[in-house]
Amino acid sequence: MIQKTNNRNPLKHPDQRVGVFIDVQNMYYSARNVHGKKVNFGNIVKEAVAGRKLIRAIAYVIRTESKEELPFFEALYNLGIETREKDLQVFTTGTKKADWDVGLAVDAIRLAPTLDAVVIVSGDGDYLPLVEYLQKSSGKQVEVVAFSETTSSRLLEEADDFLDLSGQKEKFLIGEKKEDRRTK
Repeated sequence: MIQKTNNRNPLKHPDQRVGVFIDVQNMYYSARNVHGKKVNFGNIVKEAVAGRKLIRAIAYVIRTESKEELPFFEALYNLGIETREKDLQVFTTGTKKADWDVGLAVDAIRLAPTLDAVVIVSGDGDYLPLVEYLQKSSGKQVEVVAFSETTSSRLLEEADDFLDLSGQKEKFLIGEKKEDRRTK
């Protein structure tokens, strides 16, 4: 993990109880748009836990009518990551919506009494009130894991620690860049 400007250096020890909450949509689109690759969620959870006691790792995912994502959900399960699933909303205008911000926040607050550290795997600034609540009202250590290019600066400032996935692309990304396939 990298040091940030807020000069926090959170204590991490093997007896700490950790919960990892993964905003899959945020991570998927960040990895695809910035790096042209997919995310290695297994390595992310392993690094986020950092030798501490993993209590729960939950990935918030979206189901589509085609069910193409089912092998991905099974892969997460095989990595020891629970999934919370929600159907993709398609409006009469053709607009699609798929977000789990509130669900992730509710689970993090609900599980906070059993955790010492909460890890949010997302750079979405919408989680800022959650970070502040967990720190100030619950006394929790809150860590953020995301790609620096797509992480809210305010989220970075408030988090107790930040793991920049872009700093170790070979560990946290899988697959070739789109432009690399065309040149081969």
